[in-house]
Amino acid sequence: MAEVGERVEEVVREPVDVPALRAWLVAHGVPAVDEVVTAPSGATTHRRDVRGVGPVAVDLPTDGAPRLVAPDAAGLQVLRRWLGLDHDPTPGVAALADDPVLGPLVRARPHVRVPGTPDPFEAAVNVVLGQHVSLAAGRVFAGRLAAAHPVTPEALAALDPEVLRADVGVTGARARTLVALARAVLDGLELTPQPDPDAGAATRAALLALPGVGPWTADLVMMRCLRDPDVFLPGDLVLRKALGGVTAREAARRAEAWAPHRSLAVAHLWTHHALDPR
Repeated sequence: MAEVGERVEEVVREPVDVPALRAWLVAHGVPAVDEVVTAPSGATTHRRDVRGVGPVAVDLPTDGAPRLVAPDAAGLQVLRRWLGLDHDPTPGVAALADDPVLGPLVRARPHVRVPGTPDPFEAAVNVVLGQHVSLAAGRVFAGRLAAAHPVTPEALAALDPEVLRADVGVTGARARTLVALARAVLDGLELTPQPDPDAGAATRAALLALPGVGPWTADLVMMRCLRDPDVFLPGDLVLRKALGGVTAREAARRAEAWAPHRSLAVAHLWTHHALDPR
């Protein structure tokens, strides 16, 4: 780690599948929140301001190791969670390498990691905005929200859902879910990693108790925000396509064999669909 003025930099030493990471960051970048600069070589720099941290950047070269830039060492840890560097995929790779479905994907890309988020509350909000719409549409809604209001629990909890509906263009039900989520966080709902598995289970139950939150939303928040390593999303259309167009029930049945590394399985199936389609 090197200090540069008021910034600190770190060159990532762990193996990372940079193309997969780049595809994820580009696909999930929110307009006016995430800035992506692409060099003629294809290398990218991803910049944003993180609540409570400040301006951060991730440099993804076409050849070489990623570089992280943050205001301080704590900011670097936030970036490491965002890129999935907080979880070592090696045990999951070893467990899944011989699986008839996932084995070829894992062996081809052994350094894929499970992405996290630099701001758990913002990520949970964006998951809600992405319900029942395409990834691109969810990004549009997230950009509208960020342009109209601070994406903080305090700001959203104080809003009339009708104002959110009008400003963002979502349904009234979706707007009510956003306000309920913000108020639950202010009341103590924890969206950061929990060392106690029982605490994680309680968080998932609390999420499911919110109006408009179903298993897909709760589980995606568990994977990205609380960093649960064993989450699967059988209702996710992209995952079902990556599995050959199976039903949600069949996807869930197949995923039973991938426990306790189902979050890594999700990351591989998403990557396969985005970068390595049949």
